[in-house]
Amino acid sequence: MRLSTHYEQFLQNNRNRHLEELKQFLSIPSISALSEHKPNMVQAAEWTAEALRQIGIENVQVIPTEGNPVVYGDWLKAEGKPTSLIYGHYDVQPVDPLHLWETPPFEPEIIENKIFARGASDNKGQMFIHIKALEALLASDGTLPVNVKLCFEGEEEIGSVHFDAFIKAHKERLAADVLVISDSVMYAKGKPAIIYGLRGLCGMQIDVKGPKGDLHSGLYGGAVQNPIHALVQILDSMRNKQGEITIDGFYDQVRNVSEEEREQFRSLQFNEEQMSQELQVTELFGEKDYSVLERTWVRPTLEINGIYGGFKGEGNKTVLPSEAHAKITCRLVPDQDPDDIVERIQRHIDRHTPPGAVVTTTRFDSGKPFVTPFDHPAIQAAGRAYRYAYGVEAVYIRSGGSIPIVETFATVLNIPVVMMGFGLNDENIHAPNEHFHLDNFDKGIITVCQYWFELEDSL
Repeated sequence: MRLSTHYEQFLQNNRNRHLEELKQFLSIPSISALSEHKPNMVQAAEWTAEALRQIGIENVQVIPTEGNPVVYGDWLKAEGKPTSLIYGHYDVQPVDPLHLWETPPFEPEIIENKIFARGASDNKGQMFIHIKALEALLASDGTLPVNVKLCFEGEEEIGSVHFDAFIKAHKERLAADVLVISDSVMYAKGKPAIIYGLRGLCGMQIDVKGPKGDLHSGLYGGAVQNPIHALVQILDSMRNKQGEITIDGFYDQVRNVSEEEREQFRSLQFNEEQMSQELQVTELFGEKDYSVLERTWVRPTLEINGIYGGFKGEGNKTVLPSEAHAKITCRLVPDQDPDDIVERIQRHIDRHTPPGAVVTTTRFDSGKPFVTPFDHPAIQAAGRAYRYAYGVEAVYIRSGGSIPIVETFATVLNIPVVMMGFGLNDENIHAPNEHFHLDNFDKGIITVCQYWFELEDSL
């Protein structure tokens, strides 16, 4: 392994400039879920492309898709060395509820060495780490220890609607030896983690229709099915009091976790009582034969994400509502298939719909679960890079979250995936007051720089 530390001085000398550039990036309201921000999506893509050009990345393009554009660039001058594909996303979540933000979501502020803004941690801040790492190496050494390709999308927060097709259409352009993603969290503050498994995802909206319009509950109550009661009855039938999902065949394809892996989880000494206190809940809940880490990493779920219908204003209105609605999602584990699970849920709904109600469903985006061997040389190289920057050993974990595109990348390109996250669980990702710890921003750039040297001779 060839080692260079010139870049560390460069990073120190340019830190203020880098933070100002990050603020510019975070100021762009690139909310992919809201159509009124379509111009901002193009603005964010163009900003990203220019940032790549400025540091010396070649063949930079903003490539149109049927949705938001994809930004591509490469640097392929390390003859005979491995090629890494770097993925990230420049789109962000909506900011609601706005009144809970202590600082404006698109006016970045640094407070107590944390930068506050929507997208600070997910994913602009972590994506920006990779751009600045490449800049530091190119500016300091004039070269890179490996070849790199960069591919940044603008639809991750809405399920990468058009990105699967993009990967398949550009398979040769994206060909590489390893995929590196920084869109995840560390195990704890000061304790880096390499994620080798993700849960998959599927979900749907359930709409229950009763009478043609809202009815007077005195005149019609007891004679007409109440859609809210019908919906609650359907939802309640999906899970028992122990947290076990009662959909027929839901667990049939769940891959068992080895005792060796369960022992590895136990070695992390996760503090369940501390989690309960931090979340301010009276106690944790879930399948009784599994630890919290197992419930959130290797077991599937079915959760109600929202339920609404009827009168919601102040006071009381004696109405029998015309309709009721719910949104549900499932986190899936190997070897569950999203299409199969959605079909099973649909059959369950059909069987449990009470008389006098009509139910329709609309499917949401989905993604398959992903797991890869954590002893792969590319993943072990990431562990050494973390140790260099943080001075401690990284842990190898699964994540309860979902990045659906990871499985597509791994399948289409047939390459290992290294998930090197620098976020923290308490950074309010997807919530008001999202922020990113600048200590991890600084160490993250050093980690990524060092990773390219570690990877140079590993593949």
